[in-house]
Amino acid sequence: MVIILKKGGQKKGKMKRNTIQRRMILEELKKLRTHPSAIELYSLVRRKLPKISLGTVYRNLEAMAREGQVLVLASGRGPRRYDGNVENHYHIRCVHCSRVGDIMSDQALIPGLKTRPLTDYEVLGVHIEFFGVCPDCQRKKRRDKK
Repeated sequence: MVIILKKGGQKKGKMKRNTIQRRMILEELKKLRTHPSAIELYSLVRRKLPKISLGTVYRNLEAMAREGQVLVLASGRGPRRYDGNVENHYHIRCVHCSRVGDIMSDQALIPGLKTRPLTDYEVLGVHIEFFGVCPDCQRKKRRDKK
């Protein structure tokens, strides 16, 4: 089961301070297309802010997710992964190495999604995650066969 956690922004006046740590975490995350774990992102941010703690990275990522600034991808396998692109898009996960990539499409892949009601729920969004084999794992598999 794949879960995407995206919550609406906080009420006006309750926004967290925009600290140097928070800005750097968000800046580094938005540069990436790899959907890093908190630990991977911590390693990158630590190069610029050597005194930052892993706990600070976790707390800020979760706060930014609650505020709608980042997406959290949780699959039940492995660590949560974070995405700095909060626009509607799909994800694809490699079944071998768990690498996550984006599928950018302006077309809904579910026919009729916007044209007829599927439920009496208020639909806030859709998360579809595709599974496949990434190019690196494909190359490795071809090399191993030789």
